[in-house]
Amino acid sequence: MALVKLAGVSKVYKSLKGADYHAVKDFSLDIESGDFFCLLGTSGCGKTTVLNMIAGFEQATSGEIRIAGNTIRGPGVDRGVVFQGDDSLCGWLTALGNIEFGLRMRGMARKERSEKARYYLALVGLQGQENKYPSELSGGMKQRIQIARVLANEPQMLLMDEPFAALDAHTRTEMQTELINIWRATGKTVFFITHDIDEAIVLSTKIGVMHAGPGSKLKGLVDIDLLPEERDRTHDRFVDVYRHVHSLIRDEVAIALKRQALPTGSLQ
Repeated sequence: MALVKLAGVSKVYKSLKGADYHAVKDFSLDIESGDFFCLLGTSGCGKTTVLNMIAGFEQATSGEIRIAGNTIRGPGVDRGVVFQGDDSLCGWLTALGNIEFGLRMRGMARKERSEKARYYLALVGLQGQENKYPSELSGGMKQRIQIARVLANEPQMLLMDEPFAALDAHTRTEMQTELINIWRATGKTVFFITHDIDEAIVLSTKIGVMHAGPGSKLKGLVDIDLLPEERDRTHDRFVDVYRHVHSLIRDEVAIALKRQALPTGSLQ
């Protein structure tokens, strides 16, 4: 049985003016336990809406979303979210304090939460940085703290909304490698949003490609069975997968660009 199952899910945002907006429509997806699933699509196709519904931040207008057989009705400790920016870090807390925060809110004893926070600090490669504040850390380090903070709460799955989008190219590549290592070490299920084909292929075990919005749903699924050495962007097998994924999303990009060029209120 899939860990996460979305069945015929739709999300409609009610508008006070004009027509309601259908973000996703009849969206169905199964995510297996231990998968690193990347959801790929153009801007405005509803990727973040899907993540927010799995996270429990938003309710589906219709359809059903389940995790481990239980209907998702709101946020839960079985799901941890890593956001795109670092705004969710507490600037007045140290790196260690940020990782401990959720554990402290749950009432865990100081010694136990400190030991657990230090373990995950080491897992993300930040030993020796525990007493630094967010303002003293680089962008990549802040994202590692976010990941460590989520992992410390030991969720069943990680939900990640383009977490490396604001990083420079070199740091982004480093973080992709670090995330793969963390995923392999923990065995967590990961749901990762991106609009970058390269990033999706480097990271994932499976890629879902979305139609252009509005009213979007899955266009296709691609299993990524590349060996670690084949995930090099210059490897022939990587290039073959890239071409296949690109062929799925190419027309959706054209549709999205065409819709963006239409006058306001002319979308059908």
